[in-house]
Amino acid sequence: MTLPDTASHQSGADRTFQVDLRGLVDLLSHHLYSSPRVYLRELMQNAVDALTARHALEPTAPAGSFGIRLYADRSVVRVEDDGVGLTEEDVHTFLATIGRSSKRADGIAEQRGDFIGQFGIGLLSCFLVADEIHVVSRSARTPGAPAVEWRGRGDGSYTVRALPASARPAPGTTVTLTPRADAGEWTAPARVQALAHHFGSLLRHPVTFDDGSGGPAVPVNPEQAPWARTYPTPGARSRALAAYGEEVFGFTPLDTVELNLPAVGLKGIACVLPEAVPAGRRHGHRVHVKGMLLSEQAEEILPDWAFFVRCVVDAESLRPTASRESLYEDDTLAAVRDALAEQLRAWIARAAASDPELLHRFLQAHHLSVKSLAVHDDEILRMLLPWLPFETTDGHCTLDEFSRTHRTVLVTSSVEEFRQVAAIASAAGLGVVNGGYTYDRELVHRLPEIRPEVSVADLDPATLTAHLDPVDRETELAAAAYLAQARDALAVFDCDVALRAFQPASAPALLVDSREARHERTRSRLAREQEGGLWGDILGALQQEAPRAQLILNQLNPLVRTAVAIDEPELARTSAEALYGQAALLSRRPLRPAESSLINRSFLDLLAHALRKDS
Repeated sequence: MTLPDTASHQSGADRTFQVDLRGLVDLLSHHLYSSPRVYLRELMQNAVDALTARHALEPTAPAGSFGIRLYADRSVVRVEDDGVGLTEEDVHTFLATIGRSSKRADGIAEQRGDFIGQFGIGLLSCFLVADEIHVVSRSARTPGAPAVEWRGRGDGSYTVRALPASARPAPGTTVTLTPRADAGEWTAPARVQALAHHFGSLLRHPVTFDDGSGGPAVPVNPEQAPWARTYPTPGARSRALAAYGEEVFGFTPLDTVELNLPAVGLKGIACVLPEAVPAGRRHGHRVHVKGMLLSEQAEEILPDWAFFVRCVVDAESLRPTASRESLYEDDTLAAVRDALAEQLRAWIARAAASDPELLHRFLQAHHLSVKSLAVHDDEILRMLLPWLPFETTDGHCTLDEFSRTHRTVLVTSSVEEFRQVAAIASAAGLGVVNGGYTYDRELVHRLPEIRPEVSVADLDPATLTAHLDPVDRETELAAAAYLAQARDALAVFDCDVALRAFQPASAPALLVDSREARHERTRSRLAREQEGGLWGDILGALQQEAPRAQLILNQLNPLVRTAVAIDEPELARTSAEALYGQAALLSRRPLRPAESSLINRSFLDLLAHALRKDS
């Protein structure tokens, strides 16, 4: 809280900013910190940094000789540490100036990477729950210096005074808050203990909590991180890591992947989700920095395709943002993301090579994620493409199974195209894969890279119709009048009509019409409507010969054999419209308004004809 310099009030002299502390705290609470609960994290974080500095000052001190003690009852919250402490000069320099951090002091600046907080605004978070902050500190750097007391208030004022040595016999700092009445949700003893465990369960320094009830203090972090412990067997280690993942995330992992990047001091686990997640949905990950929880929603630690895992990591060299609730996007984070992605790929490779049952369960749940990875990763493509499931005319199966039966694999460009032809292609012995789902068409076309004996081609309507048997000449001539009336009735849909024989006989008609063909016909129609204008010239330049849809009637179907014998023109037109509508419905593509109207009209006309006949 920098006070204005009265000497600077002279005309033309430099002046210092005057800070409205209440306004600044309001800004922090609404725009920097996600919740008032961060006050405890900031206090613990400052204590950890003070301990780090104390260990640097006394490197021979036994591990665990310095710690943090938390206390909370209904009237106060207190955080005490055995850290490096502050002198009176330090208090004036660091606690009374917003944005000034003790980590910038001489002799410490070069060690900034050892500290969690580096922004010098953490103490202000205490004003989110209290109107006054009371600090008592004694410096370990200046053994003869007295203890010092600092009281900061929410109105921007503060006092500093030296205390007798008995006020703080040993080096360190004690911060005491008197909570406001409206902050009870965040300062109740049970909540303080829960927050301390939440933020500090992986801290390397001993942390204890006392609720003021007279009982012994409770350890907040009694054990090391699970990946830092030793276990009697690899199986015991695996079970312990899975149990930790279940405790943290609330699900039993399909498997756990140990993460280890010594270059940035990162260790942790990735828990493989046991069930599929929506495509593109990214889970938040738990990221600790030097043991302190930074974020539970750190999406940026893993690449987009890794949405089949949730991870918890502890790192030494990742930079937090000013709020210390997310990670700073820099080259280090990008390198960490790439390295963790490589470790996940390595896990998939190990499962493919040594644990087929695990691989099968993994692919059942997360095949879409693996497909997205295989598109860009040749190694994963070679390992897993034959084992990935696809929708085919033989049902849902892997490409390895499908290519054993079909040396020529045809792939559709859309889901609706597959649904149009699936039953008939299967009856004709054609092997067709649904390429309409994300990544599928591109991946199927890469199958020959893995299985050179297999050829892959896009399904062309001509390929399918070539496998439909032509009818004999007499049958074709007998149906000519009906086919002409049908073509006339369906001309509005740019649809031709043909008569063929194909299986299954239960299918009366097949509508062959691709999305690209429909788009081209729409473009041609617009070009005709805009003929002569600039827009019409542009469309005309783009125009290709518009392919027509084709309604193929099945001569083997009893209903079609009856229909082609109709000699009443209106009834023939109505039956052709009904057959077209039924085939369009079976294709499961979105119906145009004109098609919906046709289906409704043809049904009513056929119903009216049937009623007239009965009467």
